Formats: sequence, structure tokens, C-alpha cells
Amino acid sequence: RMKIGDRVRFLNAVGGGVVRGRQGKDIVLVEDEDGFEVPVLARECVVVQNAEAFEISLPEEKSLSPSLPAEELPIVEETADGEEITVALGFLPSDIKKIGSTSFECYLINDSNYYLNVNYLSQSDEDWMLRFSAEVEPNTKIFVEEFEPSQLNDLERICLQFTACKKGKPFRLKPAYSVERRIDTTKFYKLHSFGENDFFDEKAFVINLVANDEPEQGMRVSATQLQEAMMQKDVRLPQSKPLPKAKTAPLLEVDLHITALLDNLSGLSATEMLQYQLAKFNEVMQANIKRKGQKIVFIHGKGNGTLKSAVLAELGKKYKTATVQDASFREYGFGATMVTIR
Repeated sequence: RMKIGDRVRFLNAVGGGVVRGRQGKDIVLVEDEDGFEVPVLARECVVVQNAEAFEISLPEEKSLSPSLPAEELPIVEETADGEEITVALGFLPSDIKKIGSTSFECYLINDSNYYLNVNYLSQSDEDWMLRFSAEVEPNTKIFVEEFEPSQLNDLERICLQFTACKKGKPFRLKPAYSVERRIDTTKFYKLHSFGENDFFDEKAFVINLVANDEPEQGMRVSATQLQEAMMQKDVRLPQSKPLPKAKTAPLLEVDLHITALLDNLSGLSATEMLQYQLAKFNEVMQANIKRKGQKIVFIHGKGNGTLKSAVLAELGKKYKTATVQDASFREYGFGATMVTIR
């Protein structure tokens, strides 16, 4: 029989806690890890540690065994997409109004249902230096370091190595990853590099390292190879075989200028034109809403900002999970917005 003080786990929901009282004969009050008492049907709980054992273990101040029993492991709330590993670095400016002089915080993002044992390194000359090492819990982000603009040169070439596993349950075996990336550090001086994203409330510069189990890694050509190739005629650079990249759909461009959508504008008011442009925008979004990772550039022009404001309002209202940022200034000036489907 379940008693007050027993530690229980819910049968039909994630979570559990300690029994603190009863409401009638069928309902027990369970205190969760946040200190809230939740009324639950007694038949939907299973005792994982009785009150006597729990009372005895509380005063002990000895270190825990490194191999905890499965029922004592932290409860991980898994997501449907988390069976494929996605890992990224997120950079946040301490003061976004002082880009160019402010310091930056770096976070490691684990967007998966796996525990990651990671080493984060940067290259100095021919050697590498360990910057951070830790176990990162599933579906979370962890602070790595804070650095000044004067230290950006140390981050031009970085490497993330990690292994992945689950605790207390079966899981699909993942390979050991070692992903090298060259970072364009000039982007830390550009305001538009920091945009809305899925991981932070603030605008951040996010760099994917692994996407859906696939490393984001390009071809590497050494300085020696480059010099040898430049000294010879009609000799191509030696090609190293890159690891496969994540399969992503090609960039989709959509021109929302009314003259690109309609041949005849006679009889249309400004309001009707705007409604037609937004209808086209929603048509494209709905056609691509299930294509995760799809990037769409909506060309709206600079103008008086009415169409851009309307597009952003639609995104905030109907497509809250999508990532939004200004499209490439070099290619589109101030007249385009890039949306990434998430």
C-alpha cells in the first residue's frame, strides 16, 4: 500500500515525486522536484522507493555511486525530432548596441534526446587547445565561455568532438563526432549576423556543427597544398573528401513585388495589392511548412516598409517556430527577409 513519504513515478505521464498527502481514498498529493503538490490518481503511480528507505537515505552526506539505478536517473523529456542529433554554437553579444567593442558569450546547443560528452577546441598555429569539456544534457544549452573582440582570432578554426548516449534506456548507436569549422570572425562586427532563433530569447549568431546526424564540414585545403598548386600551371588543388553535409533544400527566392505577381494592376487599391502579396506569402509558407531547414528569401523591397512589416507580422502570428533574419545585404540590400522553416 502506498504511504506518505514514498517516492513514486507516474505511469501515464512524465514525472513523479514524493507522496505528501491524500485527497480521499483514490487521490494522492505528489510533490514534484519544483516543490509543487500535484493531485494524481493513486492507481496511476508506481512506488520506486518506499518511505523508510527514503527517510534513511536523506541524512547521508556520502558521495553518490557513479552508476545510479535506472529509476534514479533524471527524467528526460524527449522530442520527436531529437532522435537525430543537431548541435550548434550560439554567440550572444553582451551589449548588442555596441557591436564591435562588446564582449560575447558562447553557448553549446544540444538539440537532441542524447547526452553528449564534448570537447570544444580551437587551433593555434598547428596545434589545438582545449577550451571547454563537459557532459551536456539532452535538449538543452550550456554556457561555454565569454570572450572579448580581441580574442576573435583564436576562434577562426574550431573543433567539436563528442560521443552521444542515453541513460537508463535503449538507444540507437551514434558515431563519435569530430567536426572542424572555420568561423568568419568578421561577422561578429556585423549587426545583421545576430538574428531571431529557436534557442535564445535574444538575437544570436548561431553556427550549426551537426544537423540531423550529419556534420556540417567543408573541404579542407592546407596552406602547403595551396602554395604548391600556385607554383604549377594547369594543376588543380588536391581534393580532400569532405564528410557528407546535411541534406537541405536549395534556397528558394520569392519576389513579392506586386509587378512581379500581377501583369495588370488597374482598378486595384493599395490595400487590395497588399492583401494579394500576403496571400502569395502565405501560399509559399504553407507549401513549405513541413520542409525543415528550407530557407526562403522573400523579396519585398525597401519602399516605405509596409510590406515588410506585414510579412513580419504574419510570421509572428502564424509561423512562430520559423527563424527570421535579414537576407544577404550584398545580394538584396535592405529589401529582403530570409525565413528558415523549423
